Amino acid sequence: MFGLEKDKDKGKPKHFEFDLEKELKADHKEKKRVLDQIEAQTNHLKTTLREGTASENFDKCGVLLQAYAALKRVVNRTTRT
Repeated sequence: MFGLEKDKDKGKPKHFEFDLEKELKADHKEKKRVLDQIEAQTNHLKTTLREGTASENFDKCGVLLQAYAALKRVVNRTTRT
């Protein structure tokens, strides 16, 4: 009463989960689909940068490539058991 009761997890804050994190943990097929999509986009960006077809957007493509790499790391870390 009045915040004086004893809780087991009083010192531990509750872990917040994003919607994507919940979906990926619940369905491993969804994780594979997301990782495959990330891999396809990464490969497309790499070939575009290698060929030089996006010379005017070179910096933007590089940033996008780094963002996909970060997303891949996040997906792998959140679904690790």
